[in-house]
Amino acid sequence: MENREQYKRLIMFAASAAILLIQVLIFWLIWKFFYNYDDVIGKLYFRRGNWALLMLYAVINFFFSKIFNAYKVGYLKISEVILSQILAVVCCNFIAYIQLALIGRWSFTSHFAPIILMTLLDVAVVTGWVIFMRWIYAHIYPPRHMLLVYGTINPRQLVNKIKTRADKYVIVDNVCLSEGFEAVTKRIDQYECTIIGDIPSADRNKLLKYCYRQGIRCYTIPKISDIMIKSSATITLFDTELYLFRNRGLSVEQSFFKRIMDIVISLLILLILSPALIVVCIAIKAHDGGPIIYKQDRLTKDGKVFKIYKFRSMRVDSEKNGAQLANKEDDRITPVGRVIRRLHVDELPQLINIIKGDMSFVGPRPERPDIACQYQESIPEFDFRLKMKAGLTGYAQVFGNYRTTPLDKLKLDLTYIENYSIWLDIMIIIQTIKIFFQKENSEGLEAGEKTALKRKEKI
Repeated sequence: MENREQYKRLIMFAASAAILLIQVLIFWLIWKFFYNYDDVIGKLYFRRGNWALLMLYAVINFFFSKIFNAYKVGYLKISEVILSQILAVVCCNFIAYIQLALIGRWSFTSHFAPIILMTLLDVAVVTGWVIFMRWIYAHIYPPRHMLLVYGTINPRQLVNKIKTRADKYVIVDNVCLSEGFEAVTKRIDQYECTIIGDIPSADRNKLLKYCYRQGIRCYTIPKISDIMIKSSATITLFDTELYLFRNRGLSVEQSFFKRIMDIVISLLILLILSPALIVVCIAIKAHDGGPIIYKQDRLTKDGKVFKIYKFRSMRVDSEKNGAQLANKEDDRITPVGRVIRRLHVDELPQLINIIKGDMSFVGPRPERPDIACQYQESIPEFDFRLKMKAGLTGYAQVFGNYRTTPLDKLKLDLTYIENYSIWLDIMIIIQTIKIFFQKENSEGLEAGEKTALKRKEKI
């Protein structure tokens, strides 16, 4: 398997190039036979015009495919890759239709049938491609047999997560760090891959160096300091390499452009979705006559408390027993609330918070002060998330879900904060589209849980 590992990138590159070329070919056929490119571009610019249009379509298609991780067959679940491919196709073909309408100078509401046909063909092709490539991937790269090294913390949560990807990883054995370094390394030598759980940094570093020396593939859970180190700047002082941690948050120019983008995007979405928002307001009021907007204290940059706005999705007396997050079968959620929560429509009033300056469009999700205090008792670094203004969407929302543990949420948010760029914001905004189609992102906690905090069980 290790000999074949070096060809993995080449195989996936060839497969990605093949599906892209097939989609470009479909676009060319639709463009030729349904939109009659001779008449639109003209014979004088036939070759140059058509080649330019095909190349532009390929670039746009590749852009959305990369944004949605549509080529990551084998890394993501097959359902997620199919969803990513479909979203990339829809976004790409929508832009392609606008281009064709502008070139052909026809109404945006006419000549629509061919682009629908092209989208359906693309969806069928990419779905078949993902299924076929997943079959190829599974035969070339069967699941890795892994040894789990754990310490005093019960590794059950990690094991359960890995079990969800039995097509890629299988933990066949485990060893406790208390057995001693020599005993652990002897067990490591027996397996092709090792995963190191939540153990002290000093012990983890010794095992990492051992695996490196032996050429053994190794996975480990990053600690908070690892994320900071990973995003630090490297400088050389004479013959000594240093890591520079600026720890300053956003620069002035980054804050300025982020604020401009927040206002423009929020106003645009409010304008486009205003009819739907009016319908939601009427539905909430008609159900029980209670208030439409729900206000709640939340934390933003530097620990500042503000009132967040949401469409009310629960009963008026939902928190008579104190603050708690929603769970899967929460009877406090109204029928209207279940629909708008599933579609994430309940969050849209926060666009007003963004325009006011309380929040940003992208950033760490704002926690309630009392729940944040509970998290901080267990994780003192949890307030590191407050180095940036809270966001409507964010890195943790795209790559995590409602039940992501506070520690994992902190790590994801720190990854965003320490690697911030306007481009990263754009990528997150586009990837947020996937959340609307992923049920696990809107599911609540398990019954009986009041927060997402998971207790670290000792062995």
